[in-house]
Amino acid sequence: MLIAGTILIDVIGFGIVIPLLPFYVRQFSVSPLAVTLLFSVYSLCSFFSAPFLGALSDKYGRRPVLIASIVSTAIGWLVFALANSLWLLFLGRIIDGLAAGNFSTAQSALSDLAKDEKERAVNLGLAGALFGIGFILGPLLGGLLGLISARFVFFFVAALASANALWAWRALPETNSHLHAQAKISFNPFLPLKKAILDHKIRPAYGVWFLFSLAAASQQSVFALYMGKIFSFNQTGVGLIMTGIGVVIVFNQGFGLKKFWLKRFSQGLLRLGAPLFFGLSLLMLATQSLWIYLAGLFVGSFAQSILRVTVTSEAVSAADPKRRGEVMGIMTSLNSLGMIIGPLIAGAAFVAHDMLAYYLGAVCMLIAFLIAWGDSQRRQPIASTDIPMPDTI
Repeated sequence: MLIAGTILIDVIGFGIVIPLLPFYVRQFSVSPLAVTLLFSVYSLCSFFSAPFLGALSDKYGRRPVLIASIVSTAIGWLVFALANSLWLLFLGRIIDGLAAGNFSTAQSALSDLAKDEKERAVNLGLAGALFGIGFILGPLLGGLLGLISARFVFFFVAALASANALWAWRALPETNSHLHAQAKISFNPFLPLKKAILDHKIRPAYGVWFLFSLAAASQQSVFALYMGKIFSFNQTGVGLIMTGIGVVIVFNQGFGLKKFWLKRFSQGLLRLGAPLFFGLSLLMLATQSLWIYLAGLFVGSFAQSILRVTVTSEAVSAADPKRRGEVMGIMTSLNSLGMIIGPLIAGAAFVAHDMLAYYLGAVCMLIAFLIAWGDSQRRQPIASTDIPMPDTI
């Protein structure tokens, strides 16, 4: 429960600022491309740091790495709140990104606690549900607190992260019982990508994960911009829509995944269906009809929450127990790479045409489906089945 609480507080802080960020940055008179660059620079730093932190947590434990990364988040948001120029905004995102191991390290900790593959999927589903709860409370708080002052919101998030770090330091247990003390840790950020390419067993999951990250980052980085331009939503309206998305994610991963999806369908079948439906949702977002747009968000919330859990579970289950932190670090690295490239492409695409970023994301998900389908042909035939799930997590 302590790990779950740590994840929840961290994601609430993250969720608070997403709907607010594009509107806050406007006071610095920057273009939409500069807004998406603020998303990219965080991911660029995470790309360099996450694999190292994952390997570090394998060697020395999840607890110290998680605490350090939360402290970095607090410092980063404090700098962001105090910023009076664009370069300080970037500095705040860089500080946060350089120790961006919060969520992936916590996922590794939850994975450590699982007794088998199915329980691991449920535990990762719990992490996804907490992510969804954070996206209910975070955007709602961000939209309401933003009515007071945008700068106040960032001070609030910095204080929230500081309290989270203190709580973790006092009460968070160490979950890694397979410390790999002899492991050599590399500072080369491209080594995880090389390992991902050479790892034939996990490579398809890595490929699907990267393309999904690319598409999801593209959608997220232009979300508030699109809602503001096409539907004239302000930061409060965007925050409320994101709250609705969070409700769907919580329901799906906290209840639907365990009680319906994993009982009615195999994980392999879900890995095939989720990319297709997420791609369909992106096509639905390329519209000037608010109702179709909202329906696309609904479909996409279900699809991406299923995809996150099934692909992550597949990769972690295939890894040696001593390398799970490293594999989660590679997943985070690939996610970061997608979140570097995605906002850059989406920002330029948004300037060229309002809907182009969504079309490009749908193409990415079609390719992801083809990779998953090709991998399924090399495995045993995929069939619907009832999967026994543990009664408790």
